Amino acid sequence: MFNLDGQVAFVTGAAKGLGLAMAEITAQSGAHVVMTDINSEALDVSVKRLRAQGLDVHGEVVDVADIELLARTIDDAAARFGRLDIVFANAGLSAGSGPLAENGGMAQVDLDRWNRLLQINLTSVFVTIRTAAAHMMKQRSGRLIVTASVAGVRGERMCGYAYAATKAAISNLVRQSSIELSPHNVTINAIAPGPFLTDIGQGRLHDANVAAGFIADVPMGRLGQPDEIKGLALLLASPASSYITGTVIPIDGGATAS
Repeated sequence: MFNLDGQVAFVTGAAKGLGLAMAEITAQSGAHVVMTDINSEALDVSVKRLRAQGLDVHGEVVDVADIELLARTIDDAAARFGRLDIVFANAGLSAGSGPLAENGGMAQVDLDRWNRLLQINLTSVFVTIRTAAAHMMKQRSGRLIVTASVAGVRGERMCGYAYAATKAAISNLVRQSSIELSPHNVTINAIAPGPFLTDIGQGRLHDANVAAGFIADVPMGRLGQPDEIKGLALLLASPASSYITGTVIPIDGGATAS
């Protein structure tokens, strides 16, 4: 049920963190994986590391804010391999401090940064879904997985306004898209991580004080590690999730239950 032999996967934001974990587990399960990221050096290091494991991966430098390049890279991957089975729309940015912080209130929101967050966290995700879905609907199969956030499911005091707003938007984009895609045997779901120890937001979760603020809302009392995303990512990418679509699944150490 979790075998991905012969399938083709495409992952955005795959150089580090959650995207790298998604790419790795997908490749380990038998898929050929196209890994994309704006960070060419980190992407090259990660691709070489996975290839050293004998995994079938390929790297492409892509800024998802360049939606024409993004769509073209997805189309090229589908043309090169003759199909497109799994897409992780994972790339995204944070928006800085939450609304209770001195520099996180509405008055401090920079609209240029707001608009850039909309472009990367929402518009690029829509373009990824739309472009990939065109191929999947033709072949009448496919798995689309979007990285949302618990900050898009509930109010989140540690996350900035633009981040929370875009993550809420893509959560409902997933639900809306499932209505159109389901008749074509294409599933679409979102993973909503809580706080994971990654480099998002210039690695601010590596700051002990910031980490403590996030951990205070997590019943398990710790940050998630990137490898802990792998099980859910594989489930949603695999035949095991054939009757799961239009869902937003938290993976958050119990944060949304508290």
